[in-house]
Amino acid sequence: MTTYVLVPGFWLGGWAWRPVAAALRAHGHEVHALNVTDVVNLFRYEDLTDVVLVGHSYAGAVVTTSAADRMPDRVAKLVFVDTGPLPDGVSQSEFDAPDDRAATEARIVDGWRLPPPPWAQLGFGEDVLELLAERAVPQPWATATTPVSLTGAWEKLPRLGVLCSFTEEQVHAMAAAPMFRHMADGQWQYEELPTSHWPMFTRPAELAEILHRAG
Repeated sequence: MTTYVLVPGFWLGGWAWRPVAAALRAHGHEVHALNVTDVVNLFRYEDLTDVVLVGHSYAGAVVTTSAADRMPDRVAKLVFVDTGPLPDGVSQSEFDAPDDRAATEARIVDGWRLPPPPWAQLGFGEDVLELLAERAVPQPWATATTPVSLTGAWEKLPRLGVLCSFTEEQVHAMAAAPMFRHMADGQWQYEELPTSHWPMFTRPAELAEILHRAG
């Protein structure tokens, strides 16, 4: 049995992992599907060790800074779902392409980033669209603009990148740039799962199998 901690990206909660978590539990694993704010408390108050720590999208920065860099002895493997770690001193918003910044800024209201308008453009089924309409919430924009602070302790951990909206070839090309240098050292393995940026909605069974093998 492996213990998994699953953390979603912007706008989502632990509920987004429901099909993936169910499939992992069917394999006999212990699964904690969390909101971003719950990660530190889980590790603080639960005696978890040998954890496969999974971060999707923005949560790639969360799992690195909140747990892996602070408590690397508790983590067996880091899994980044269509994302990667941020370098020390860099914020998530610095990765926005110039053409995307105006659209992003238009979605900032009173310091909160609103969900994409509308989710239907992303090709989700009606069941997922209903779930998102009911449960997706705005994201505090400061979470994207605050630089991460890392000691480097997390860098000794093995890592798996689950690539959904880009390929391994593209990752290695990107790794030549300083902002992406952590994506191609010897601690990485990659698995491609071609789909949208939200594979927990579009290909949950396949994502669960990849995570199962990672354990």
